[in-house]
Amino acid sequence: QVQIVESGGGLVQPGGSLRLSCVASGITFNNYAMGWYRQAPGKQRKLVATINTGGNKNYADSVKGRFTISRDNGNNTVYLQMNSLKPEDTAVYYCKAERAARFLSYWGQGTQVTVSS
Repeated sequence: QVQIVESGGGLVQPGGSLRLSCVASGITFNNYAMGWYRQAPGKQRKLVATINTGGNKNYADSVKGRFTISRDNGNNTVYLQMNSLKPEDTAVYYCKAERAARFLSYWGQGTQVTVSS
């Protein structure tokens, strides 16, 4: 049974930092690209950052220079370090595991991030 579990969300003031974690089980983690996506109320889910099996990273323009994605293959975990947070970063953040060659993808349940004073 595949489980994708996010944690680390919360309420933070503008300019603050948070680190999100996503633990995957039931998959061969090394074979999956991992990504963070976010969905604000009334808006579509959008890509935030991805990291492939080779460690190559991709970021949305809106978070470049502020967010950093990383993975720990030994612990089946992907992280999103978020610095210099802005109110517009407020959203539910979702973790996704994807193995495109096998047409496989799995989503977590999401974790709420709220940036407000």
